Amino acid sequence: MSRPIGVFDSGVGGLTVLKALRRRLPNHDFVYFSDTARVPYGRKPKEMVRQFAAEIAFFLLQLDVSSIVIACNTASASALPDLANHISVPVWGVIDPGVEAARRATKTNKVGVIGTKGTIASGVYQRKLEAVGLSVWSQACPMFVHVVEEGLAESEDALVLARHYLSGMPDIDTLILGCTHYPVLAPVIEQVTGSGVVLVSSADVTAEVVAGALSHESPSGPGRLTHYVTGGVPAYQHTAEVIGGVEGRVIPLDVTRLADAGVIAGKDTATR
Repeated sequence: MSRPIGVFDSGVGGLTVLKALRRRLPNHDFVYFSDTARVPYGRKPKEMVRQFAAEIAFFLLQLDVSSIVIACNTASASALPDLANHISVPVWGVIDPGVEAARRATKTNKVGVIGTKGTIASGVYQRKLEAVGLSVWSQACPMFVHVVEEGLAESEDALVLARHYLSGMPDIDTLILGCTHYPVLAPVIEQVTGSGVVLVSSADVTAEVVAGALSHESPSGPGRLTHYVTGGVPAYQHTAEVIGGVEGRVIPLDVTRLADAGVIAGKDTATR
């Protein structure tokens, strides 16, 4: 029996990454962790997000995962590479794959990135994009996560927000959707940017990277999927329908168990 791959996000947005991973690795088992009790991460302090990521990673390690994918841009910006240096399994984020996808897509070397307040304030996308020779415009879009989580991705409110956030967008040809919730808003965003701007999601490139790293593994049979959710299960299932529904068992988890795990995780990583 193969060990599962752990994937986590603050909410349902990471399901876009999970879907891409399962297309690439259909025979692998996955555990998806959704921290909906503490969503959104984007406006929380960096140290708090880093602690949340450590708690979740330690919980996933207790489930004997073989590797972890941080399917959250804010957590990737705050917790990598520190988390990868302190746990015993491979860890991937979504930022480097997003940068690579933008580099492949742009023809003018003028790109933009939108994300949560935390992701944009960290400057991680901007630094990495500039390091590969691209000119970068960035914009925080803090309310987009709420719009997706509330199932309002196709609403007039979403369009108004998109027009507001993108009103200062310069002449670019590529826009990174720097939050895993944002692909759900792609039709609305494209109404504002126009078809001449390529919208880039890191999901497919992240799956490409992870599949390449795990190419030596070849489990047989259809892969299984289990979800752990810190918030209400019915609310999670309802919101997840926006991204194509929830397959597999959904298990509620008291968020205080994560706080307890975080204390243990701090002691555990200190000895590694």
